[in-house]
Amino acid sequence: MKSSILVVDDDLVAAELLAEVLTKEGYRVKIATQGSEAVRLGEETSFDLVITDLKMPDFGGLDVLNAFKRMNPQTITIVITAFGSFETAIEAIQNGAYDYIVKPFKMDEIKQKVAGCLEQKALLSKNNSPLSYTGNFSFKTIIGSSPKMLEIYKTVARVAGSDVPVLIMGESGTGKELIAKAIHDNSPRSKEPYIVINCAAFPENLLESELFGYMKGAFTNALTDKKGLFEEARGGTCFLDEIGDMPLNLQVKLLRVLQKSEIRRIGSNQSIPVDVRFLAATNKDLGTMVKTKQFREDLFYRLHVVTINLPPLREHPEDIHLLVDFFFQKAVNKTRKDIQGISKEAMDILAGYQWPGNIRQLENVIERAIALTNNKVLLPSDIPSELYEAKETQPPQEDADAAGSLRTLEEIKMGYIEQVLKHTNGNQNMAADILGIDRKTLYRILKKTKKDGEEE
Repeated sequence: MKSSILVVDDDLVAAELLAEVLTKEGYRVKIATQGSEAVRLGEETSFDLVITDLKMPDFGGLDVLNAFKRMNPQTITIVITAFGSFETAIEAIQNGAYDYIVKPFKMDEIKQKVAGCLEQKALLSKNNSPLSYTGNFSFKTIIGSSPKMLEIYKTVARVAGSDVPVLIMGESGTGKELIAKAIHDNSPRSKEPYIVINCAAFPENLLESELFGYMKGAFTNALTDKKGLFEEARGGTCFLDEIGDMPLNLQVKLLRVLQKSEIRRIGSNQSIPVDVRFLAATNKDLGTMVKTKQFREDLFYRLHVVTINLPPLREHPEDIHLLVDFFFQKAVNKTRKDIQGISKEAMDILAGYQWPGNIRQLENVIERAIALTNNKVLLPSDIPSELYEAKETQPPQEDADAAGSLRTLEEIKMGYIEQVLKHTNGNQNMAADILGIDRKTLYRILKKTKKDGEEE
């Protein structure tokens, strides 16, 4: 049986459009135009998914979300709003929403979101893990408000409360360690040990003894029994950094730990149970390594339950100003220098650079500039010369104003409806058939558009 969905929006036209699209996808869909009505329907019927508007007059989207959490914790929620911001997104996720979408959105986007969250729900149900965790989320050390980073925050918030493995991928310097720590800090295991293991930092034989521990006499200089880091992490989280550098023979043993939740110390035949949540990170392409037999396929898929792909800084340059401000204040506090700010010219250089070393490189540049400058304000002369040289060789950027001339999705939709009506000489029944919507839905759209025009 197809999943059941409740669409909650005080805009009846928007609710009917969304319901019609989802019904055509094969879902069973009901509509509520008030939050209180949605709660009443929830008391009568069990829904797999609730898609609710955030701002409604009597009973807001978060009220709907919390009511369904009390009635049926298995129901998942997607929040939609025309008033998108970083704060409201995190607030929705903090309250247990699976996802957050800003209007206007493409129907293909909402269809993908619905299919994805229902699939994720089924996957996590097999692992007996909740889909969301309603703790007090903290992202104090993770800076950024771009759409790409917003997606990262939402994913962290969604998976923090489960015990499924998470694989964090991204170039060096993108903040993989910070994301892993954020998952731990916002999980039910936050008060338990958090053990970090850099798989590239140890020789193979030493890495095995560090991970699994050993028994007295297992090898030369094994003078006493020693717990491994997996045992030390019991009840908490184990973060395996640079997992792509783990030797193949240890990958086999790690897979056993993930599957059996138990370890054997070197020199022992006795299994020791360990309750550990595993996070892993790499800057390597594990998919390619699997094909070249450099990484075990079974381990890859065991770690690949949830994957977070961190974008390089050049793909979200709108966050550079926030990062510069954060690192500037951090460096000033550390050095206790009386530096008032950064000049526009210096900031332009920082904002225009591609940052191959990503966020870590940016932090190092700011820290170096603060440490060496004698100025009250950071100037271009305080910035390493390779940043200007790179800027001078970069190709010219497209005119940013061109984006301003693009029409909104709503304008494109109404333009197409007008074009179809012109083609049918105003015949609304024929136009509705061409558009693939009901005649009543088309009437409401035209009525709402006319009303909005009169109000303006």
